[in-house]
Amino acid sequence: MAKINGNYLKLKAGYLFPEIGRRVREFAAANPAAKVIRLGIGDVTRPLAPAVLKAFHAAVDDLGTIDQFAGYGPEQGYDWLINTIIEKSYKPLGVSLSTSEMFISDGSKCDCANILDIFALDNIVAIGDPVYPVYNDTNVMIGRTGDSDDKGYYKGIVYLPCNEANGFIPALPTEKVDIIYLCFPNNPTGVVASRAELKKWVDYANANAAVIFYDAAYEAFITDPSIPHSIYEIEGAKKCAIEFRSFSKTAGFTGVRCGLVVVPEEVMGTTESGEKYSFNKLWLRRTTTKFNGASYPVQRAAAAVYSDEGWKQTKEVIDYYMENARIIREGLTEAGVTIFGGVNAPYIWLKTPGGMTSWDFFDKLLNECNVVGTPGSGFGPSGEGYFRLSAFGHRENVIEAVERIKKNLK
Repeated sequence: MAKINGNYLKLKAGYLFPEIGRRVREFAAANPAAKVIRLGIGDVTRPLAPAVLKAFHAAVDDLGTIDQFAGYGPEQGYDWLINTIIEKSYKPLGVSLSTSEMFISDGSKCDCANILDIFALDNIVAIGDPVYPVYNDTNVMIGRTGDSDDKGYYKGIVYLPCNEANGFIPALPTEKVDIIYLCFPNNPTGVVASRAELKKWVDYANANAAVIFYDAAYEAFITDPSIPHSIYEIEGAKKCAIEFRSFSKTAGFTGVRCGLVVVPEEVMGTTESGEKYSFNKLWLRRTTTKFNGASYPVQRAAAAVYSDEGWKQTKEVIDYYMENARIIREGLTEAGVTIFGGVNAPYIWLKTPGGMTSWDFFDKLLNECNVVGTPGSGFGPSGEGYFRLSAFGHRENVIEAVERIKKNLK
């Protein structure tokens, strides 16, 4: 009989969002007349920008002609999309990249997991707490860790608590680590890191021959011009950082699927014999072996995001969500709730009132307000006592949800 990968058995019973879905389904079945407003999982609600949709349609039409038909494309993405992103999104930041350093994918969730393929299991990994669960769970799945302790921490991972005292910005590790996960604007807390904060991490990584996995999936939501959109805006980052970006929230591609990874050729690892080797070459080999590339129509649609018309329309949608964030942030602040985030990110991180646990507050909102959010404890032990709300809802639902919560908390 075939043996299973026993590392999966180390994981907790259910991934956070399926557990939320289960509770909501049970509530809806028992209360069919209730209007449930979902501000939990970070799925978008606005349609694709017209210019993007037009490009998408045109690319599908191309597949119906002999002259324009596209079959297998380059696994790492079409040069015309990569060069568009470099020119329109990175060069304005003062970041210079070569075409060979960018890889187009079907989403950053997969990339954040798949990148582990090219790193040895004996690397020491540092992860913030609370954190996007994919970072933690995929390290467990590949066998880097032991079992979890009573707190929920897995042996073999260095956890960096992020709390109110440190502004939800992790402190540098007190021990040497090899891989560091950073996410800014942060999911779930919605906080951002200044240039000075990021410089500390880059300096640490270069001094300790570590690699930073920098998740910039929400960079398009940054409103403060002093906040970096890319880790590569920091001097020395191209020697130590791999950056992930996504079209999911930026351009509403959650159902379309497109992301990218930047692996600078200067980011080096070592072989067992101690020789330096480029992670860029390894990621290229991994990508061309295990991935057939994002589809041609999707990549045409992604390129259209950066057209003058496409970006104007995309930015209008981003502004719509950020106005939702303002409504949630200000409305709940008026109700006496302690709020973080929601300024440079589409997530609002709140302190549960009255010292309630995260899941108790989830159940309270669901049962008494018919509003769904995300328990902070689902993102890690340091998330206990906190709660995440998403700004990706319809405006009328966001306003109604805030009013329901305010009324309930009086």
